[in-house]
Amino acid sequence: MRLRLPCATSILANSSGNRTIPLIGRLTGTLIEIDAEQAFLLLDVGGVGYELEASTNALAAAPAIGETMTLSTHFVVREDAQLLFGFCDSAERELFRTVVKINGVGPKLALAIISALDPATLSVAVENNEVGVLTGVSGVGKKTAERLIVELKSKLQDLLPTGSIGQHSESSRSIQQAVGQEAQDALVALGYKPLQAQQMVAQLQQTEDLPEQITTEQLVSMALRNAARRGINP
Repeated sequence: MRLRLPCATSILANSSGNRTIPLIGRLTGTLIEIDAEQAFLLLDVGGVGYELEASTNALAAAPAIGETMTLSTHFVVREDAQLLFGFCDSAERELFRTVVKINGVGPKLALAIISALDPATLSVAVENNEVGVLTGVSGVGKKTAERLIVELKSKLQDLLPTGSIGQHSESSRSIQQAVGQEAQDALVALGYKPLQAQQMVAQLQQTEDLPEQITTEQLVSMALRNAARRGINP
């Protein structure tokens, strides 16, 4: 059974164009149907079947058919459609709402983005200007990715649920460690001894003015310049 809403809602849709109406914020009901490929599920709530486009996390957390399920929801009213989106919790819904506010990003694309990228990954990609991470999401082109990065820069705190700032910092440290290890491997390949390479990279990473978003190539170049100035050869 498809969702049928009161006439007042239709009036809102016809009079206001594309709008988001905070009418349905959460649903608890019996899971009737699920289609992971189409990111769709059908929830029976008191005899009314609600069709929802759901995030990957919500689909992954879905119980067996016939069991009870609770979803945080976001309701969109357009002139040509009334759409209901389902999320595993309110934090994921707020992330969706942050992304969907970006110019040129509709609800379906916002859903694809938060389904493909977890909050920490999205935040790090925005902070480090990693356009390639965003263009890896189906439907996100280079221009859209660049716009997302620019407009989400001021919303980095909004990308991460409350209490996960430590996880974000941990992700940043993991990236720095990975870059450092790659730089060491590259120096060893150039003929330096492993201990030499480790010391060369560690010395640079302890420098306060080292760029936070430094790449492996930049780190290797800096290490080679320092080694040349100090007369250190392979």
